[in-house]
Amino acid sequence: MKRMHIHVAVTDLEASMRYYTTLFGTGPTVRKEDYAKWMLEDPRVNFAISARGRAPGVDHLGIQVEEPAALAEITARLHSAEQGLRQETDAHCCYARSDKTWSTDPSGIRWESFHSHGEITSYGLDAEPAEARTACCNG
Repeated sequence: MKRMHIHVAVTDLEASMRYYTTLFGTGPTVRKEDYAKWMLEDPRVNFAISARGRAPGVDHLGIQVEEPAALAEITARLHSAEQGLRQETDAHCCYARSDKTWSTDPSGIRWESFHSHGEITSYGLDAEPAEARTACCNG
């Protein structure tokens, strides 16, 4: 099964958490100092917000899968789109460890297809030099 992923950059995390908690009728599944995530079943979406200094608005869209084989299937389909791909193995981002395939649609919208396989205690990548950072956290 797949889950839609939407990541929104916000300027005021607390105000945004209150708004989305009201909208979704439930609090975030994950809540950190700079990040919150709702794993909703109706609609089936992984909705995340972060206040990390990026311009407010949709940061990226994605598809979260439950099995590595499903990620391989999406990656194979994206190869045929000929838009260029970037794959990450065991990426540390958004308080999770994931394998990812990043792509960009013809209009410039970033898409993250990913399979998460663990949690981490930090947002991730903050200690890396700017040139090494990924599209997930600092695109």
